[in-house]
Amino acid sequence: MASHNELGKEGEEMAAKWLITKGYTILHRNWRHSYHELDIVASKGKFLHFVEVKARKASPFGNPEDSVTKKKFKNLQKAADEYLFLNPGHKWIQYDILSITLHSNGETEYFLIEDVFL
Repeated sequence: MASHNELGKEGEEMAAKWLITKGYTILHRNWRHSYHELDIVASKGKFLHFVEVKARKASPFGNPEDSVTKKKFKNLQKAADEYLFLNPGHKWIQYDILSITLHSNGETEYFLIEDVFL
């Protein structure tokens, strides 16, 4: 497996654990429909959260969340629409991006961007 794929899987594992510590309940990880995927589907309070996870080693060339383009966000919405069609009854939804930066000194930085709309 390519190193960026391994980092992606590790990042999603770290994200799920971090979200749990923040009071989220993880409902699904890597939920797929057709060509679209939701990294994490979680609930907290009355909201259903669709969380896009981006993990990257620290770089002077940008942050992990910078790689979420309008096209990527539209794909996230398409997957979420299908999820909601198959799992009706959620009144309140939210799109979030969880950015994880792995620093060379071993420190991990989490940055949650809530209620995103591109």
